[in-house]
Amino acid sequence: MPETPWTGDIVSLVDAFRSGERHPTEELAATFAAVDASGLNAVCHIDTDAAHETAARADTSLPFGGVPLAVKELLAVAGWPAAEGSLPLANRTFAEDSVSVRRLKAAGAVAAVQTTSSEFGGTNQTTTKIHGATRNPWNPDRTPGGSSGGSAAGVAGGIFTLATASDGGGSIRIPAGFCGLFGLKSTYGRIPRGPGIILGNATSVEGSVSRSVRDSARFLDVTNGFDLDDPKSLPRVEGYEKNLETHIDEIRTLRVAVVPGLGCATIGPESEELIRAAAEELITVTGMRRVDINLRLPNIMGAWGLTGTVGTRKSLGDLWPDCGADITGAMRVGIERAEANFDLNTMVKAETRRVELNTAMAAMFADADIVLAATNPATAFNAEGHLPSTFEGVEARSSNNGALTAPSNIFGNPAAALPVGLASDGLPVSLQILAPHYREDLLLDLGRAWERHRPWPLLAPLTN
Repeated sequence: MPETPWTGDIVSLVDAFRSGERHPTEELAATFAAVDASGLNAVCHIDTDAAHETAARADTSLPFGGVPLAVKELLAVAGWPAAEGSLPLANRTFAEDSVSVRRLKAAGAVAAVQTTSSEFGGTNQTTTKIHGATRNPWNPDRTPGGSSGGSAAGVAGGIFTLATASDGGGSIRIPAGFCGLFGLKSTYGRIPRGPGIILGNATSVEGSVSRSVRDSARFLDVTNGFDLDDPKSLPRVEGYEKNLETHIDEIRTLRVAVVPGLGCATIGPESEELIRAAAEELITVTGMRRVDINLRLPNIMGAWGLTGTVGTRKSLGDLWPDCGADITGAMRVGIERAEANFDLNTMVKAETRRVELNTAMAAMFADADIVLAATNPATAFNAEGHLPSTFEGVEARSSNNGALTAPSNIFGNPAAALPVGLASDGLPVSLQILAPHYREDLLLDLGRAWERHRPWPLLAPLTN
C-alpha cells in the first residue's frame, strides 16, 4: 500500500486506477494519513466512513473515478459542516449537495475532506477564529492566499489532487498564484452555483485549483452547464479536455497586451520584472501579436466589498450583532461600515462604479484579445496578522491585494493564474491571463503551451 498520496496530477491518478497500479481505497487511506501528518491546517472536516464506502465501490471508468475530493467549506456537501469559516456558525450543517458537488460525485469523485476558507470568503488570507491559520507549503510562515487557501495548500502540499475552489474577487487565482498552481476562473455562470445561493455582488464562480492544465479542463468538462438551481448559469459546452491544443492557429492571430498592474494596481518591482519577462516569453512561444494599449481601470474595490457584504450578513442572520466579537475583524468592520453607509445613494454610486469598470473592460477587449498581467502584487505574505500595505517596498492600500483579480469578477470574463517561476524569496510568481467572455478554451491552450515550454513543479518542495 502506498504511504503517500499520488504526486502527479488527477488525470494520471485516474490512469493509475484503471491500470491497477493503484486502488482508490489505497489512495484514500494515503490521503487521510497525509491530512493527519500535515502541519498546513488545510483541512477542517474529514468524512472517513462515507468516503471509504464510496472508494470501495468506485467506478474508475468515470472521469474522476475513485479520486479523493476535497471541497472548500463554502460549497455544500450534505451533512458536512456549513460554518463558512465563521465561529458563530460552527454547529450548522449543509442540507444538500451543491450542483457542482453533485456533478463531481456523479463523475466518480469520492467526497473525503473539507478545506479551509477565509471567513465567508472575504479576504485573501485564510486565517479564521474557528480554524486558525492555514499555511503555504512553499513556506509555512506565509499564507496560501484566500479564500480558497485550504484547497490550494492541500493540492500544492501533496495531500490531495482534486479540490474545489470559488472565486468572487480572486479566490481561485490568488491562492493558485501563491502556491504555484494553475487556477481557472471561468466565465460567470459557466459552472452553476446553486441551490440557495444569493446573488450578492454577482461575481462569484466555482472551479478548482490544479496541478496541471488538463486537470482544470477535465474539471470544467464535468461541472459546466445550465442547472435550474442557478438561473444565471450558462448552457453546457463539451470537450474542454478533448480540444486542448487545438486552437494554436487561432492563438497566432490574437492581439495581446502586457499590462502588469492592469491599470488599477501597484506591483512590487521584482514581481513586475518577472511578470514582464514571462509575458514576453509566452508571446514568443505562442506567436501572439503584441499590441500596446492605454489601460486605466477605475478603483472598484470599495463598491465590490460593500455589495459583497450582503452575503455575509445573510449568513449570520439573527446572530448579528451579538456575534461581533466572534468573527474576524475584517468581517465585523465590513458589516458595520455597510450598515452605516448602505442606502440608495450608496448603491447608486456602487452600481455607477461597476458600469464604469465594465465600460473600461469592454474597451480593453476591443483593443486586445488577450491581456497579460500579474495575478498578485507580490509573492505570498504572512500567514497571520494584517493584510500587507507594502509590496516589495512599495506602499499601497491593503485593498491592493485583490485589485488585480476583482475586475474580471465584476466584468464576468474568464481569467487564469499561470505559474511562471520563483522570486528571489523562493516563492511562486503567477502570470494572470485575461480572455473575453466564453473563451476558457484559449486560456487552457495558452496555459498548456506554457506548461509544455516550461513545466512547473507539481508539488511544493517542502512536501518532499
